[in-house]
Amino acid sequence: MEPMKLPGPKAQAIIERDHAVISPSYVRGYPFVMDHGQGCDVWDVDGNHFLDLAAGIAVTSTGHSHPQVVRAIQQQAEKFLHISSDYYHSGWVELGEKFNEIAPYAEQAVSFMTNSGTESVEAAIKLARYHTGASQFIGFLGGFHGRTLGSLSFTASKPVYREGFYPLMNGVVHAPFPNPYRPILETKPGEDYGEVVVRYIEEEILGKLLAAEDVAGVLVEPIQGEGGYIVPPPGFFPALRRLCDRHKILLIADEVQSGMGRTGKWWAIQHFGVEPDIICVGKGVASGIPMGAIIARQSVVTWPPGSHGNTYGGNPLACAAALATIQLIQEGYMQNAAEVGEFAMDILAEIQVRHPNIGEVRGAGLMIGVDFIKNHSTKEPYPQFRDRVVDLAFERGLLTLGCGKSTIRVSLPLSITRQEIERGLQIFEQAITVAERETEGVLEYVA
Repeated sequence: MEPMKLPGPKAQAIIERDHAVISPSYVRGYPFVMDHGQGCDVWDVDGNHFLDLAAGIAVTSTGHSHPQVVRAIQQQAEKFLHISSDYYHSGWVELGEKFNEIAPYAEQAVSFMTNSGTESVEAAIKLARYHTGASQFIGFLGGFHGRTLGSLSFTASKPVYREGFYPLMNGVVHAPFPNPYRPILETKPGEDYGEVVVRYIEEEILGKLLAAEDVAGVLVEPIQGEGGYIVPPPGFFPALRRLCDRHKILLIADEVQSGMGRTGKWWAIQHFGVEPDIICVGKGVASGIPMGAIIARQSVVTWPPGSHGNTYGGNPLACAAALATIQLIQEGYMQNAAEVGEFAMDILAEIQVRHPNIGEVRGAGLMIGVDFIKNHSTKEPYPQFRDRVVDLAFERGLLTLGCGKSTIRVSLPLSITRQEIERGLQIFEQAITVAERETEGVLEYVA
């Protein structure tokens, strides 16, 4: 596919206006100015057509403007747009019932509705402190949990997120996340690296830094998102659950990016056979309408009226969108994520064989990461190459996003078809091929 001349004149004019009035803190990957979208297809203001492999950072889970979601929002908008959390409305209760139905707990689940993923993390922090009476937490290197001050205290994926904002919330100690592709702790032959990390937490963090009785919770992404779409080894979560049970520490799963059917199950942690105590929800829960939640075991939700609240939590439009989203995921999109995700992984494995700068393809369902490296001996990340592939793909009509040091995330709408993903990955491979040609003689193809 021939590259397009981007941005077009209409897009360029809007970008110039943006520079004058919008905060420079926003990071823009490339000059895409959206006009409209349907399913996995989007068009910019100049009429250029793109296939979306990013889904607004895993947000438009049912595709862009799914008719069923749009209709639910319209019907609710005709009734009322808002009623504060001082009162009740049926959509809010119905959504709570649906969350209880899909929650990964044997016991009853209770929800607190929020407006975003980072607000969900903030709510989980407060609830964990209140319920346990403890104040300290354990997080993980490479984790991303948001940018508000509490969640930022756990975020440890890039220094830029924290620079200039100290002091943060105290009481957070970070452990290595069990990245089996780039382990940083020594492992004995045949030992599960996830169990090694949990042993490190037990012996080094709880043994030397924190008294276990002072730890309210462990906050962890079941699959790291911003940190590089890292999938932990199978022994990690069972060992972590045993540690938390042993010391009466709450296990908090940040499912903001990995939840809502994206990995082929409602929650990514279900791939590991353990139950958390609290899950944080956001991004894809309402197909693009701002919404989040925490869903907790009923026995954990011990805070009294007034201890936490918000104005817009449980907003009727967001609840309507979320209920329609959950129905679509339940009726087929979650199964589609599992099946098309496996299909995509097979294609990417074939692409990997042809392109030595792909070090690893990893993921579950439609949460897939493609990691680019300089050579296979050192597994040294290659961010410049990754960034060039993102730009080249954009010029050819494909929206992608980076994560981690040198990974491109494939976080597709759960509605995507095999034909669409095949077409998208053809463009993706073209971009990799062009990037290789541009850097010929620089790459280190070392086996």
